[in-house]
Amino acid sequence: MAGEILAIDMPHPRNPALYRLTKQLLQKYHKAVRPVHDWTEATTVYLDVFVHAILDVDAQNQKLKTSIWYHEVWDDEFLSWTPSMFDEIREISLPLSDIWAPDIIINELVDIEGSPDLPYVYVNSSGTIKNSKPIQVVSTCGLETYTFPFDIQNCSLTFSSVLHTVQDVNLAFLRSREDIKHDKKEFLNDSEWELVSVSSTYSILQSSAGDFAQIQFNVVIRRRPLVYVVSLLIPSIFLMLVDLGSFYLPPTCRIRIVFKSSVLVGYTVFRVNMSDEMPRSALSTPLIGVFFTVCMAFLVISLFKSILLVRLLHDEWSHGQEWPLLCLRGDTDADGPRMDPRAQLAGVPEPPICREHQVQPGSLKEVWFQLKSISTYFQTWEQADRQGVKWLALLERFDRLLFQAYAVMLGLYTVTLCSLWALWGSS
Repeated sequence: MAGEILAIDMPHPRNPALYRLTKQLLQKYHKAVRPVHDWTEATTVYLDVFVHAILDVDAQNQKLKTSIWYHEVWDDEFLSWTPSMFDEIREISLPLSDIWAPDIIINELVDIEGSPDLPYVYVNSSGTIKNSKPIQVVSTCGLETYTFPFDIQNCSLTFSSVLHTVQDVNLAFLRSREDIKHDKKEFLNDSEWELVSVSSTYSILQSSAGDFAQIQFNVVIRRRPLVYVVSLLIPSIFLMLVDLGSFYLPPTCRIRIVFKSSVLVGYTVFRVNMSDEMPRSALSTPLIGVFFTVCMAFLVISLFKSILLVRLLHDEWSHGQEWPLLCLRGDTDADGPRMDPRAQLAGVPEPPICREHQVQPGSLKEVWFQLKSISTYFQTWEQADRQGVKWLALLERFDRLLFQAYAVMLGLYTVTLCSLWALWGSS
């Protein structure tokens, strides 16, 4: 009963002003016709863009996913009224599907993900229509990862009409270009990327189908490198310094081979982890990946050189002392000819030098031949030793050259990273 009494007491107008206004505006409206009285006059659409967030940067597929607030304003000459005739109503909302709207698209658009569908627009009494909506734009962009993690990307969003030429639909800026360029109030500055600027240009695209007006917004973003400096760059420099310190170990030391093999394993593991964190692109390779691969090549060359040196010195030592000792280890029994036991087992004759030394025991000539054999042994040993010294000298020169090249590469790597960081900070 209380509800019935309230319903009776409250005023219930039969023809409210908002209903009458909406019915009057849309009753004879034709949304298929461009809303101008003079068809030779172009409809000017004013555009504005606010970059809200950088959602994803896919360097491998050359895609940029951006969240933007898009605004477009135009005048509809068929949607105007006198506010005094409709209870001073100066602005109403109308369904976008019931009125004419410009066919503005983004030329670089690949996909629209998760963009809410807002079905209404605002219309004021002078016929000005305001259409605002958030869009998640997946657009193509030429992403350059050469200076990773100090890379700066410049991606464009070009707005233009699909079918209407500039004689029918023209484009203009809703705000000044300077305000658009330095406006970062709507940007969520808590991701890996930060917004540098949004520059804009107006141009007319000439084609065989006609001249089309277009507005291009250049979104310049840069990566925050601190997390990559801590997790990638500094550990890579430490690993290179450890490898550089291995050159102070003796070249003939086998521990050097073991140490460099362990460093090579560290390089491999670090390379795998680094490849997971670095962006992949078919067009360019990050500069730090190139430096790291070159330093890894230096490590492999140094390891191969140490292995080759140990093998050459071992062969030289074995070849230099084998035959001179055969005569000294021969059988000295006076009842038979002296022969090396290994030659007896193998069934091969003694070397010529040993056959020359077979003389009667107890004579001075035998003593002379024994002394000559000892002298020949020491001369051969000294010759092998000299050859080993030559290899060592050659190795030391090569080691110094490799060490200097490695040090220059590491210094160049550090200077390059510092320069890129300085350029990133000044951008």
